Amino acid sequence: MSLSFRQSDILEIASAEGRVTVDGLAERFGVTVQTIRRDLTELADAGKLDRVHGGAVLRSGVSNIGYEDRRALNAEAKTCIAQACAADIPDGASIFMNIGTSTEAVARQLLDHKNLLVVTNNMNVANILIENPDCEVILAGGVLRRTDRGLIGNLTVSAIRQFKFDLAIIGCSALDTDGDLLDFDFQEVQVSQAIIEQARRTFLVADHSKFQRSAPARIGSIAELDTVYTDLPLPGKLPEHCREWQTDVIICD
Repeated sequence: MSLSFRQSDILEIASAEGRVTVDGLAERFGVTVQTIRRDLTELADAGKLDRVHGGAVLRSGVSNIGYEDRRALNAEAKTCIAQACAADIPDGASIFMNIGTSTEAVARQLLDHKNLLVVTNNMNVANILIENPDCEVILAGGVLRRTDRGLIGNLTVSAIRQFKFDLAIIGCSALDTDGDLLDFDFQEVQVSQAIIEQARRTFLVADHSKFQRSAPARIGSIAELDTVYTDLPLPGKLPEHCREWQTDVIICD
């Protein structure tokens, strides 16, 4: 498919924001809503976006979008989420932080925390926390995934099981409407499951783009978590379910 300049711009906006709306795009480009609907239909037919009511979202599938694209996606929201999460992490805590751009954002907010022990399978998190002299950093060894500098596999799971953490700070690739946490890599799923098992409390950091995506592998349920930090209200009946499950939801504005 040969994209028009407007369609290319629409894809860039969707990559940056996770979702686009017909009305918003029509106003932005100064064209009719019918024109935008045709653009979105063509982009969906070409496999670039998924149509939803009132607009379109980044296409879901069996592989994740690029790591640098994820890092730029909803960057301001991730910073807000990270600040709220870091504010609930006490000095002197032992923490596990897994792979993801949201957990990296939390790491940046921990640079002034004192007397932390952070175990991670995320080399980016380790490199960030090097700058905090009051933070001891332990890498959970394993197979290096070059795309995001994550460590995965049986060696990583075995290393995690040597610890009992005060807190686990985790991300996910997608959040299903029934509250299931999803990911694309089965080896990473095994790591995340081990993290949750070895933590006294678990915090999820996830911006709203995770509500609009899907992934094939199940990590677990929000019911297993203590707190969810996000930037928009959870979809559907999830707020009600979280109250039943006694999972706190912190919405960062």
